[in-house]
Amino acid sequence: MLSIDFDNTYARDLDGMYLPVQGAVAPDPALLWLNEPLAADLGLDPGALRGAEGVAMLTGSAMPMGATPLAMAYAGHQFGGFSPQLGDGRALLVGEVIDRHGQRRDIHLKGSGKTPFSRGGDGKAVLGPVLREVLISEAMQALGIPTTRALAATTTGETVWREAPGQGAVLARVAASHLRVGTFQFFYARQETARLKRLADYAIARHFPELTAGPDRYLDFYRAVIARQMDLVAAWMGVGFIHGVMNTDNCAISGETIDYGPCAFMDTFNPDTVYSSIDRQGRYAYGNQPVLARWNLARLGETLMPLIAPEDPAKALPQVQAALEEAETLHDAARRRVFGAKLGVSAPTDALIDGFLDILTAQSADFTQAFQALGRAASGDDTSLTGLLGADPRLSAWLEPWRGALDRPGAMARANPVYIPRNHKVEEALEAAQAGDLGKVHRLLAVIAEPYRRRAGFEDFEEPGTPAHYQTYCGT
Repeated sequence: MLSIDFDNTYARDLDGMYLPVQGAVAPDPALLWLNEPLAADLGLDPGALRGAEGVAMLTGSAMPMGATPLAMAYAGHQFGGFSPQLGDGRALLVGEVIDRHGQRRDIHLKGSGKTPFSRGGDGKAVLGPVLREVLISEAMQALGIPTTRALAATTTGETVWREAPGQGAVLARVAASHLRVGTFQFFYARQETARLKRLADYAIARHFPELTAGPDRYLDFYRAVIARQMDLVAAWMGVGFIHGVMNTDNCAISGETIDYGPCAFMDTFNPDTVYSSIDRQGRYAYGNQPVLARWNLARLGETLMPLIAPEDPAKALPQVQAALEEAETLHDAARRRVFGAKLGVSAPTDALIDGFLDILTAQSADFTQAFQALGRAASGDDTSLTGLLGADPRLSAWLEPWRGALDRPGAMARANPVYIPRNHKVEEALEAAQAGDLGKVHRLLAVIAEPYRRRAGFEDFEEPGTPAHYQTYCGT
């Protein structure tokens, strides 16, 4: 029997900020994949989750005792345009648990059916995007980048139409919370300051409890969210990750990466790289991600002004602007930490970092392989590095100051992954899974579980795919 010790503070403390909802009944539910280590970490019984009651919860068909399924309200800027009401249109929050480390975690479903926020959609998901989120989120976890986690992937036994018919599927994911910049925007746009204050107090207590009693807690909260987001984006940049849809409703207050839609890892390095089919203007290109993160944080700052200076919100503007200006400094420092480790240099200059990246761009070099080659060069073997970049006349001039600054060569192996979820390998795995063969999904999961350790038998995962115009698509 499925028994879960829920403690659902969002449902209990934030009445009026969600709508109760029940998932659609799946006609023929089946468990496709279960993250057993994560389940155990949450204090859940993997055996019970594999049973009929567990699968019913994981598809949204039926809930166990103590669950409070609900659709969260939020707004958002999508590609710069503001939508005052978005909300969980194909998702529901099942409830919250305290994991074995004492951390509160949401259990959340995507693709579980219509909600009052569905805006005419069917609320369903198809198998390919569900498994993409499994693969990419688990890769991010193994890379050490804050992320939501995939708990399970289930099929529903129905056909769901997108561009073509697909297998209906549901993703169960886990997050520190599903509070977003867009959650704050929802109540700010409606001038519901009392609810906005309750939301902020809840977010502070949940994610930054050390700020709870502070006299300037809302400004301090803003600064804390900025710091986490700048660290997060710098980490993305360090592994060549492109989120693809950095809308404010996809910007988590917790500092976790959330919503893996048209995301991908870059092969050939170019700051202008875009993979999302809907990002026709390049708004969320790899090189724009730090700027767009700050843009999103500016929108959060707007919502907090009535709380920072309740007697006259306009008076909070200089404080909010000052905090936002700090974001660029924080990101630059985080970037130097991330790329300093990748270069094996404790105090890299921007010129040293940018000089190497400019060479990669000019030579259309593979990002991951180039840093692997640089690690071998740090040990005295320049063969692979010159093979990749030797045609660039700037390389020898760059190597001289790099070797002079190289003081942390041991850090390079821990900062430069051998394996990323290569786009062609992801697509191969998804195509096979949709044809009924999960072998390639499991093999890819095994590879990305230890991304920094080279292992025999996985050589094909080190190679980029054949250069082509690769696109990813938004939505489940």
